[in-house]
Amino acid sequence: MAFTKEDYNEMSLKIVQVKEEVGKFIVGQEESVDFILYSILAGGHTLLEGLPGLGKTMLIRTFSEVLDLGFSRIQFTPDLMPSDITGTTVIEEAPDGRKNFVFREGPLFSEMVLADEINRATPKTQSALLEAMGERTVTTLGITRPMKDPFFVLATQNPIELEGTYPLPEAQLDRFLCKVIVPLPGKEELKEIIRRTTGSPAGNLRKLLGPEDIRRAREMVREVILPEEMLDVAARIVTGTHPSDSPLDEVRRWIRFGSGPRGLQSLVLAAKARALAEGRFHVSIGDLKNCAVPVLRHRLLFNYEGEAAGMPADELITRLAELSAGGPS
Repeated sequence: MAFTKEDYNEMSLKIVQVKEEVGKFIVGQEESVDFILYSILAGGHTLLEGLPGLGKTMLIRTFSEVLDLGFSRIQFTPDLMPSDITGTTVIEEAPDGRKNFVFREGPLFSEMVLADEINRATPKTQSALLEAMGERTVTTLGITRPMKDPFFVLATQNPIELEGTYPLPEAQLDRFLCKVIVPLPGKEELKEIIRRTTGSPAGNLRKLLGPEDIRRAREMVREVILPEEMLDVAARIVTGTHPSDSPLDEVRRWIRFGSGPRGLQSLVLAAKARALAEGRFHVSIGDLKNCAVPVLRHRLLFNYEGEAAGMPADELITRLAELSAGGPS
């Protein structure tokens, strides 16, 4: 489908309005807001990591209201079973007395799913999300059922209280388009949070986009132009995370595995979504640099020496992005 300049300008304006509306309830967290939006526009999923009480759940619920999407929340616990989230088949008696098998959908069958504290569930339950996130389907008792369209998983995890948690497997981490670190608020942000949460309640949120708008925006993201030189830059950033091909000595020494093809796909889609959000038809160097860290930080696996060195993946990716774009290393 061909889109006009007016289509892109109109969608860009709507996206700005969405960010402003979310900002009425959420203080700060600009990077979280941006990359949740980019993930939604790109058709991906987002992993949020932050301390308790930073408003991660409120942020996601606010997005579901502004985007007019069905919302469900799954509280992950060690005793949660796969069928608790995907649904199960039960025997139901019809008015005529006959008994039939009926599938009861679980909370995963929603347009926006909050997987709260996802790392508290066992690997068996975590793996139940893999098919839904990757294939947009759920298979139970040999029957494959499609997910809603659009379908987004926004998962949260707590970086502390690691007892009783199960680290997400690499295959599942790779399913997330980006990982966003939710920072602690500053003094002025804390004061504004208190004003909003201890005073008179704010008004209702406006519903600015709907499922049809999001499907249209997703098509527009795919149509954003990716110049060949920008694809070269993106590919250099991703291959720079590989120990065998990296220009950085630290990557060669400390990284066991770098990002795979899905990382490059995610980087390009996130950059295209950012371009659309800013009303542009093409991907720029700034888009790739801005998106590189959130998109790739969870795709680098350090070896023992790298873990002992303690250098964050963010710093390595930032240097790789600068180097790949022709800037300082």
